[in-house]
Order: sequence, then structure tokens, then C-alpha cells
Amino acid sequence: MISNQGTLILSPYAAIYDLVVPKDNMLRQINELVDFSFIYDELKTKYCLDNGRKAISPIRMFKYLLLKTIHDLSDSDLVERSRYDMSFKYFLNMAPEEEVIDPSCLTKFRRQRLQDVNLLDMLIGKTVAIALEKGIIKSKTLIVDATHTKARYNQKSPIEFLQEKAKNVRKAVYQINGSMKENFPQKNTSNEVNDELNYCHQLISVIEQEPQITAIPAVKEKLNVLKESVDDFKEHMNHSVDPDARIGHKTKDSSFFGYKTHLAMSDERIITAATITTGEKNDGKQLETLINKSVQAGMDVKTIIGDAAYSEKSNISYTQENEMELVSKLNPMVTQGNRKKEDEFQFNKDAGMYVCKAGHMAIRKARQGKKGVGKNQVDTYYFDITKCHHCPFREGCYKEGAKSKTYSISIKSDEHSKQMEFQKTDYFKEKAKERYKIEAKNSELKHRHGYDTASSAGLFGMEIQGATAIFAVNLKRILKLLSEKE
Repeated sequence: MISNQGTLILSPYAAIYDLVVPKDNMLRQINELVDFSFIYDELKTKYCLDNGRKAISPIRMFKYLLLKTIHDLSDSDLVERSRYDMSFKYFLNMAPEEEVIDPSCLTKFRRQRLQDVNLLDMLIGKTVAIALEKGIIKSKTLIVDATHTKARYNQKSPIEFLQEKAKNVRKAVYQINGSMKENFPQKNTSNEVNDELNYCHQLISVIEQEPQITAIPAVKEKLNVLKESVDDFKEHMNHSVDPDARIGHKTKDSSFFGYKTHLAMSDERIITAATITTGEKNDGKQLETLINKSVQAGMDVKTIIGDAAYSEKSNISYTQENEMELVSKLNPMVTQGNRKKEDEFQFNKDAGMYVCKAGHMAIRKARQGKKGVGKNQVDTYYFDITKCHHCPFREGCYKEGAKSKTYSISIKSDEHSKQMEFQKTDYFKEKAKERYKIEAKNSELKHRHGYDTASSAGLFGMEIQGATAIFAVNLKRILKLLSEKE
């Protein structure tokens, strides 16, 4: 049974909030900016409304998750801080003397109450609606990009992962009290996961018997990470690694194991849409979805700015059909016609044929490939191989015994030709310079809100993490822009 968390705090100590939580406190400002009743409306069907023990308000539980993201805390550290931090209690709509939840409630809330809820689109839509209502979003420009998040369980074996977390705890303890080594259980030497889990439980138990050590933040944080890792690992015992994470490539020579978050952001740096995929997905394939989600959220989109990953032919066609500008450079393979050995083959415009380095002209040409969206046709020029047999430049050009000698170039589509002309304009070049804004937003997500590494295993957990992180950065941006208007 639940009730909406809209009641006044009945406590003789409630006035303390006016003294210790100033008006410019970010959490106070968020409470005043956002009506969180939309969380209750969305999640009330997940609870029994008229029977059973009274449940913790879903609004309060969601606010706990939001605090976890804003301050990048573990569940245990989050609950502990909410015990004494008055700004946290104020934000959670708690009485100053009210007891906090058990950390396990957060795990249950994520797994039981947020299933089948499109939290990502709901939270982004809410912040975009607030920004539009406050007159913050005025541009008609979207900047798009993708950022990667490493899996919590990387490609190490299960035992290696747990051993690493246990080692971090031991090192933190040794820095405080090296003699504790004598009290620790004997390290696991088998290759059985259950044996390593038992060792971790024993290690945790020994350390928790020393309250003077566990009270030290450096030890406490590492211990909480180990405890959460053990609990989360039990939930995914059948998987040696994150079941949904995949290998993706950041550059030609570097890769990662995890997920991608594809973002669309307004020129005012408010994220207007996002999709979260496994790491190997192509960035460009998400563009149409990002545009449609932004429009559904209330954006009027006329210009899209992105890197070369978004300039594939289907995206060019889509934006042209919808009267939008796509400020995305074409792949050099397209702009150059995918030509090889350009200095060795020159086009004779009068004959409409290519001429080789030796001065021999092609004898015929043929067009290959299918027409249609995403298809590029190729013109293939054929040369007289009887001349190639005796040509002084045949080495490296003609393969001995080959039955034909050809030279091919890709044919630019009408869409590509138009994009090439647009790409040459000063307007395009100036607009392209604005892409840095979304790179700064990606950095904020990773370095201030823990988005560099997944907080749990699985795509579902990644979507929750992404939803709360984007909600947090959008609210912070809205507050900053509102303060600048004053």
C-alpha cells in the first residue's frame, strides 16, 4: 500500500531545515523546480493501493536514486549520508529525526518497481518540458553524439573480478593497521566461484568486527563496493561477465567492453533524447530515433550537428525529406569517389573515359550495384589487356595472367552531391564548430556522475543509470540557466 508523498512534514524539528538548508542549495532548488508527483502517477500501478503494509513512497525511493547519481555514491554510503545530511533529508521530504531506509530497499525498488517503465524517455521528457515552460530552449538545433560506458563486470573471469575488489579492501585496511593481516582469512586458491564468494564474506565479517577501522572513509567505501559486488554477483551467478555488454570501438586501435549511450542535445545544452544500446551498435543508425524522440518531447528541429558517423545516405535522405539541415561531414571515401591511384588514372571529359598512366584509354565501362537508399553504385572501366602485357608501367598495375584490367569509382548519389555542396558553405563550417558542446556534456556525465562505468550488470540496469544521470545533468543545467536569467 502506498500514498503520495505530498503531505507536510509533521515534526517539532521541521524548522531546522530553514536554518541549515539555504535557498541556493541545489537540492532545495530542484525540489522547488520539479513536481515529482509524475513519479507516483507512473509507478502507482506497481503497488497495491489499498492492502498490505504501508510501502515507502515511490517518490522518495526515486529521489534516493537521484541523490546516488548526483553524488556518485554506493547504496550503503548514500543511505548513511542521508542519515545525517539535512539537505538530503529535506530533499527526501523526511522529518529531521526520521529513520532512513535499509540499503537493500534500493535494490528491490530498481528490480521490482522499475521493470517495464520507460524511465529514460519519461525523465528526459520531463526535463525538456520544464525547460520549454521556463523559456530556456529556444533553438531549433540538435547536437548528436554517442558516449561509451564500460561494463561493471569486464572481461575478467568472475574470480578475478572478486579478487580485485577484495584486494582493494585489504590494501585500504593495511594502510590503517598492517597487523590486521593476521586476522584475515586465508586467501582462496581454488578456481571455484563459490569458494571466492565465501572468502569475500569472511573478509567482510572480520573487518566489520573492527568498528574503528570501518569508520574510516577510505576503508568504508572500498568495503561497501565489495559488499555490493558480492550481492550483485549473486544475482547474476549464471554469467561469467555482464550478459548484455559487448565490445565496441572508440578508434581504430582502441576498444571497450560495455554499452553506448546515444545522445541528442539542444544548443542550450539540454539533453532532449537518448537511446542506450550495447557497445557494438553503429552511431549513425540511431539518428532518426533521436530526432523523433526530441520532436515528441516538444522540440522543433531544423538543424542536426554530428560527426561523420551520422552522414550515411539514409540519414541524409531522411533529413532532406523532413526539411532539416544535417551538419555532418561525408566520409572521405564518398567525397573522393572511393578512388585509388588518382595520379595514375585521369578522366577524359570529351571521351567520357579514364586514361591510364601510359596513355591508354579504357575501351568500355559498366555500372554495377543496385539503386536505392543506402546503396552506392560503381562505374567500372575496362582496359585492353593486350596493351597491358607490354606496358612499361605494368608492375604494380597489371597482375600477370589476369584476364582483365579494370578501374572503378563509386558514383555519388544525388543526396551525396547535395550534401557535398552544403559541406563547402561557410554556414556549414561555422555550425560544425558547435559540436564540442556535446563532448563537454559527455565528460560531465562520466567524471561527475560516475557514467564512465556501469553501476550494475545488464542493459536494464544501464538504462536506469542513464535515465537518472541525464535527469540530474539536465536539472543542473536548467538551474544554471535560470540563475543567469535573473
